[in-house]
Amino acid sequence: MDINVYAHVILGNHMVNMTITVPKEMKNDLDLFPEINWSEVARQAFKEKIGDLKFLIEYKKNSRMTEDDALRLGKKVNRSLHKRYSEM
Repeated sequence: MDINVYAHVILGNHMVNMTITVPKEMKNDLDLFPEINWSEVARQAFKEKIGDLKFLIEYKKNSRMTEDDALRLGKKVNRSLHKRYSEM
């Protein structure tokens, strides 16, 4: 899904207006809940995602793990999970 974001500064205010393009089906679903402040929902989602990314940047900065190490660990975890859930 492509999301296009357009922004412009509102004079005299520290807020920025953004326009987000979403699929028509999603817009129809949003319209089912007119009492929801979708701008606030988006602000909170952006804030949470930015916080997660900043945490990862900070964590990665102090890590000695290489990309190859991460791939090996990921494969090991996947094998372990596959084994655990296939035995259920």
